Amino acid sequence: MTTAAVKITKKGQVTIPKEIRSRLRTNTVYFEVINDTVVVKAVRDAAGTLSEYAKNAKPGVSMKQMKERAWEEAAREKVGKKSS
Repeated sequence: MTTAAVKITKKGQVTIPKEIRSRLRTNTVYFEVINDTVVVKAVRDAAGTLSEYAKNAKPGVSMKQMKERAWEEAAREKVGKKSS
């Protein structure tokens, strides 16, 4: 098991230590709170996660807008809420 103590900045940011980033082999993670424990889970294929949402994109919508919308929908699904 790898553990590390890191400081939380005023903006709520943390730096994941290189050793842990290397073990995760991804640049996207989920944060989950279980009781008083924060669990960071690797997302292995963000592109694959978003692809089903991107195919429903409307003409004239930018890639950035598609990604933002897809992430919002994926997050809602993860927490069990319906998309608006």
